[in-house]
Amino acid sequence: MNQTGVITRVRGSIVDARFEGEPPHLYHQLALQDGDCVVEVRAHLDDHQVRGVALTPTRGLQRGARLENLGHPLRVPVGPATLGRVLSVLGEPLDGGPPLNGSQVTWRSIQHEPIALSAYSTNPGIFHTGIKVIDLLCPLELGGKAGLFGGAGVGKTVLIMELIHNVVGDHHGVSVFCGIGERCREAEELYRSLRQSQALANTVLVYGQMNEVPGARFRVGHAALTMAEAFRNDQGQNVLLLIDNIFRFVQAGMEVSGLMGLIPSRLGYQPTLASELSELEERICSTERGAITSIQAVYVPADDFTDPAAVHIFGHFSATLVLSRKRASQGFYPAVDPLQCSSKMLLPHIVGERHYRVAGEVRKTLALYEELKDIIAMLGLEELSQEDRGLVNRARRLERFLTQPFFATQAFTGLPGQQVSLEQTLEGCERILADEFAGKPEKSLYMRGAL
Repeated sequence: MNQTGVITRVRGSIVDARFEGEPPHLYHQLALQDGDCVVEVRAHLDDHQVRGVALTPTRGLQRGARLENLGHPLRVPVGPATLGRVLSVLGEPLDGGPPLNGSQVTWRSIQHEPIALSAYSTNPGIFHTGIKVIDLLCPLELGGKAGLFGGAGVGKTVLIMELIHNVVGDHHGVSVFCGIGERCREAEELYRSLRQSQALANTVLVYGQMNEVPGARFRVGHAALTMAEAFRNDQGQNVLLLIDNIFRFVQAGMEVSGLMGLIPSRLGYQPTLASELSELEERICSTERGAITSIQAVYVPADDFTDPAAVHIFGHFSATLVLSRKRASQGFYPAVDPLQCSSKMLLPHIVGERHYRVAGEVRKTLALYEELKDIIAMLGLEELSQEDRGLVNRARRLERFLTQPFFATQAFTGLPGQQVSLEQTLEGCERILADEFAGKPEKSLYMRGAL
């Protein structure tokens, strides 16, 4: 086999190369002999020519340059040596630290078969976050996937940092943050915040930033997932995989598909949208040794939930978290909207009869209060019946009880962070629903942990 080829064509991020002998296998990595350009083989044009997608900028690339077949797919470093580091899709450090080399670092291919179905853990477990409103109304599945919807300034990054803190402390696990199409500003802010909150030592950050080529943004999700799988399979740890933003993964795939010359499907998406998304999502699961629980930020194009990308993404989620700008403006943090959240795990045979009953009563009380707000705004609280006034009293106290001070923000608010167990949350809600705090001021329940 001839391991060296010659570039015959460069078109944007697409590179064609000719090999005299047998061409490289699909998804094998090619590297420029006298430069830093890395190309992933995506198609065989004929017996000798291949077409690849560049994972690095193609500036200065020219016809006639020689590409070396490295003989393996893209590899990334895995294991404890990656903790506390910020890495690129190629495993190169972005934090100014030393490169990950040496005998203590293992490099693993991002292209491999998912675990067998027989190795899946079939016992539905709950991933307890220590955050009251999530554990009560939108319980997360251990080894499942949850979608996080929220715009700028509603507390999405703070919620992600708190989840990382609680996973490190409560579950004794690790966190892998994957930034797909992230802005450089957001990446730097998250890194600085994690370092200040002492959560960086048990976190790996992997970035394919917004200014990078589509091939890098498309593969960064697989790179982060490979690192998470190593912690689960080799170390037997529970892993929290945070992806921001999963829609940008679909966008990167759409760009790569267009550059490769494939005919687009409906609304311009790539014809392989469903299979590419499933290839990534279905590797997120729980086994007997450990679990990968994923929370993924989602952008919905034009708020159209019938968009093909949104439809395929939602099909993989077992829980949906919605952050409300209205609640954030009212000072209710975390700004999770209790009426728009949903979870497939909130069933009596999974969470228990008591949890199911309390969650239903809380949701019903808050929904009835939402309906009465217009009447209160026009006529005043005094015009309501005695029963409705009691309901408003309970709902306002529930709203304040579901707020919580975070460890990630205690340096700014002066309030010590609180983790609340599910039992304490259920007990507190039951006492409020029983009007035990009807005579107490509302503010006494605001921004506190357990009652």
